[in-house]
Amino acid sequence: MKTVLMVAEKPSLAQSIARILSRGSMSSHKGLNGTCSVHEYTGTFAGQPVHFKMTSVCGHVMTLDFLGKYNKWDKVDPAELFSQAPTEKKEANPKLNMVKFLQVEGKGCDYIVLWLDCDKEGENICFEVLDAVLPVMNQAHGSEKTVFRARFSSITDTDICNAMAHLGEPDHNEALSVDARQELDLRIGCAFTRFQTKYFQGKYGDLDSSLISFGPCQTPTLGFCVERHDKIQSFKPETYWVLQAKVNTDQDRSLLLDWDRVRVFDREIAQMFLNMTKLEKKAQVEATSKKEKAKQRPLALNTVEMLRVASSALGMGPQHAMQTAERLYTQGYISYPRTETTHYPESFDLKGPLRQQANHPYWADTVKQLLAEGINRPRKGHDAGDHPPITPMRSATEAELGGEAWRLYEYITRHFIATVSHDCRYLQSTISFRIGPERFTCMGKTVISPGFTEIMPWQSVPLEESLPTCQKGDTFAVGEVKMLEKQTSPPDYLTEAELITLMEKHGIGTDASIPVHINNICQRNYVVVESGRRLKPTNLGIVLVHGYYKIDAELVLPTIRSAVEKQLNLIAQGKADYRQVLGHTLDIFKRKFHYFVDSIAGMDELMEVSFSPLAATGKPLSRCGKCHRFMKYIQAKPSRLHCSHCDETYTLPQNGTIKLYKELRCPLDDFELVLWSSGSRGKSYPLCPYCSNHPPFRDMKKGTGCNECTHPTCQHSLSMLGIGQCVECESGVLVLDPTSGPKWRVACNRCNVVAHCFENAHRVRVSSDTCGACEAALLDVDFNKAKSPLPGDATQHVGCVFCDPIFQELVELKHAASCHPMHRGPGRRQGRGRGRRPAGKPGARRPKDKMSALAAYFV
Repeated sequence: MKTVLMVAEKPSLAQSIARILSRGSMSSHKGLNGTCSVHEYTGTFAGQPVHFKMTSVCGHVMTLDFLGKYNKWDKVDPAELFSQAPTEKKEANPKLNMVKFLQVEGKGCDYIVLWLDCDKEGENICFEVLDAVLPVMNQAHGSEKTVFRARFSSITDTDICNAMAHLGEPDHNEALSVDARQELDLRIGCAFTRFQTKYFQGKYGDLDSSLISFGPCQTPTLGFCVERHDKIQSFKPETYWVLQAKVNTDQDRSLLLDWDRVRVFDREIAQMFLNMTKLEKKAQVEATSKKEKAKQRPLALNTVEMLRVASSALGMGPQHAMQTAERLYTQGYISYPRTETTHYPESFDLKGPLRQQANHPYWADTVKQLLAEGINRPRKGHDAGDHPPITPMRSATEAELGGEAWRLYEYITRHFIATVSHDCRYLQSTISFRIGPERFTCMGKTVISPGFTEIMPWQSVPLEESLPTCQKGDTFAVGEVKMLEKQTSPPDYLTEAELITLMEKHGIGTDASIPVHINNICQRNYVVVESGRRLKPTNLGIVLVHGYYKIDAELVLPTIRSAVEKQLNLIAQGKADYRQVLGHTLDIFKRKFHYFVDSIAGMDELMEVSFSPLAATGKPLSRCGKCHRFMKYIQAKPSRLHCSHCDETYTLPQNGTIKLYKELRCPLDDFELVLWSSGSRGKSYPLCPYCSNHPPFRDMKKGTGCNECTHPTCQHSLSMLGIGQCVECESGVLVLDPTSGPKWRVACNRCNVVAHCFENAHRVRVSSDTCGACEAALLDVDFNKAKSPLPGDATQHVGCVFCDPIFQELVELKHAASCHPMHRGPGRRQGRGRGRRPAGKPGARRPKDKMSALAAYFV
């Protein structure tokens, strides 16, 4: 029996598709990576009985990155990244072992069906999967087709079964367009980002940004926000005057009239008009009209409109809204949420999704009435040729979804019902008055048929008082006429919804990437989100955009990126050559980069006005080992130490606190040690600022602390405080934290494993002796006599933290509250203890059955 491997984009999606196709008769088990499950069942394929295996990836399998030294900022000129730096595809998440997992599951399979998301990114992932699986699959016989692509828009029985019955092929051109975008963004973004980050962080101490990034889409996105900020700052309010009249009707009520001139900017002229109208006691009706009008139902919902409403009405950021929509999609509640289309094809079954809502407690009556009277075809929108508009696929309640997922689902459902409802119809009445020489108008609206506004009440026509019945020539008594003084007001800061509209209009990003670009400028501290989800640029964001305008406006204007996006779309359509587009675009930006580097003084002039130099920033903390003067600690990201006398800057570990470490000095360079800590329940370690930036030993990496230093005699080093191999990451060593008493901690120097141990012990030392069972270093612990947990009133005990039965009761393993990525890197740390084997080497065996003291707590 032949085997068919089917691959979806997410584990939950794979399970849903397998459940539908197998009709529930499947077996499931976890794959070797522990994240993706494999669902197996038997069925028929291409007219023959087969064994199906359904599994998934977790988004992109591979990611694009530079090779070797080109990832090291200090060793490569950023200009080389445009053409000379070779790139390679690396696993996007090495911990998942996705390539090996796919090869294990694909080995010996005869066919593969790709159920990846049906957009350009999905097509790209298709070929990532094929690169991993095709080499291990059974060879095809002759011209037999073995690779198939399923195209679907929702996780419903009908759509999935229909996709399986009409399998196609993956689109290589769309995948190439994604490859081109990835390479352009990597090369252009990294070159500009590395240059400007190194240049400005080396001069200014209060930038408060760990990365001064540039992005071909990100920077124009920021440019829109700063452009609005500039308009607000340059706005000069003007005073104007309006006349407001009030007339009394026969029904003992008054009507407020609007002046037909609207407003004037000269007070004397306004006063003149007021004086003339004040003399009049009667207002004469000059004309009346009644006109039936319609408020159109909305177009079908696409991604951009959903993100706009989520931000403006639901208070959800675009990226969070997109993630929530994707969860609703994978759970089968809505159709695919990434679409540019606002038009339902004629063949689309509108009644099917509508019937799903017929018993919903909130809108059942409206839906039943529509089904009984006949639905109204949705308005004709834009057909982008991708996916149908976002549509609810099954009914759900607030209790079922909860929180923000429910609010987004409710809006999507109400919007869909509104698209098949009737327009709102209302009667607009207008009365024109003359008071002396001036004309005034009064309007009123009366709803005839609410139509779609029943399901979208926030779109309803506002209730206004009905106007009195009158005819031309009728007169009413003037109640009062007064002059009001007002001022023009500046525009407000851009909302996320307005920014999304501008990005869509100018072709910046795609429906999938727009939320990412907005999120990036927030994370980089270029803008802050204020009330009403308005985006206010920070000082750094403003200076950067003004600097780009000063040097090369095209770096921040949307025009050049919009042109690039059009070229990428041509690649996807097979109308442009991938290599030619890539080479031409990189050549343009390479020239711009060289001009930017040569002209950086223009941006630096703006920086000087807004930010303080390193020497004038921070507070004195520890002494320099070269000049023995105090270095200043600069707390703003990225935190660092700066010696103004030597003009040297030393980077520090991020995301924690830094303080002086007992005024102790490094035996190698005489720099005062500092202590980095992630909090009282996290991990901490001392470090030498100089050694951390200039590793003294070959097996040390830049950015490490004393807990990874292999100095043979220093009391703070791994050699003196290392205990044994970490129970989780295997590449790390558990190191005693000598500053943690009386709540002692042992922490891994690579990952975020922390063991809390020996609480209330007076002193804990690492012994030079090793355990006979596992060869880990023994700990010598002295307890306070009043609080000693040792039997028989003993206060001192020497034992192995892994194997000693007494210590087993005194150890609690947890994960540190915070862990910087520098603690997770690959590779081993080999510290040689006094008389014991190097920790972490193969000879230092991990305890097996006797490792329960730590491992049991971890499990």
